[in-house]
Amino acid sequence: MSASATESETSEQPVPVSDSQTFHRAFKDLRDGLRQRELWLSLGWQDIKQRYRRSVIGPFWITIATGVQAAAMGLLYSALLNIPLKEFLPYVTVGLIVWNLISASILEGSEVFISNEGLIKQLPSALSVHVYRLVWRQVLFFAHNFAIYIVLLFAFSIWQNMSWTALAAIPAFVLIVANTLWVSIVFGIFSTRYRDIAPILGSLTLLLFVLTPIMWTTQALKDQGGQAAERVKLAELNPLYHYLEIIRAPLIGTDQQAYHWYIVIALTVVGWAVALLALRKYRARVPYWV
Repeated sequence: MSASATESETSEQPVPVSDSQTFHRAFKDLRDGLRQRELWLSLGWQDIKQRYRRSVIGPFWITIATGVQAAAMGLLYSALLNIPLKEFLPYVTVGLIVWNLISASILEGSEVFISNEGLIKQLPSALSVHVYRLVWRQVLFFAHNFAIYIVLLFAFSIWQNMSWTALAAIPAFVLIVANTLWVSIVFGIFSTRYRDIAPILGSLTLLLFVLTPIMWTTQALKDQGGQAAERVKLAELNPLYHYLEIIRAPLIGTDQQAYHWYIVIALTVVGWAVALLALRKYRARVPYWV
């Protein structure tokens, strides 16, 4: 065989292309992370045990801290807004419990890869393992705080106002957890590359806490009429308001509008599209950025 023929055959062979920046690898990372659930379930539980090591009541300090904060806010703002405490305290408490889950996904999610630098560089695991670990830990915190709601459910007779629509809180919680996943992925990747994003998110989250109806209600603004009622429209521009409403309304037995669900579902789809794009393009670079 001549040298020219050999060179021709070699040139005709397809050049192997790396699939490190493909959607296949992005989905594979998410699937591999789910398969390693024993790892992130154990790590998430160890995070809580480590934080409250040698404490007498352990992670129930989370419940006490949240309960005290909710009680203080409920007592103060019910007087300021002239809303009966029986109505306002459950409203504030559920809002605060859900807010803690959402804000943690933003704040801790922005540092999820930075804080796991050692594991990322030394442990051969999917990148999504660290995201699952973070979300699992926050779900455990949510479960501890949910005990406060159970107490209020009977102490304030909330159950009397509830119907079968209260079951809507279950898919609402699933939707919120799905959103905490993509939020942690997106902010985690970009905050690893650009370290200024994390402190910016810290300030933004504090601002959103004030602008989100947790310590105040949109109904109180509507009752004031005039310009105050017009500000309700501004509140609805805040996406976190809709996340709160899909789970808070069924839990406290109040009416709920369907458009809250439409907005949250749309944001979930868009958010996961951005997360998959980020995983596709930057997943392989995260170990170098940390």
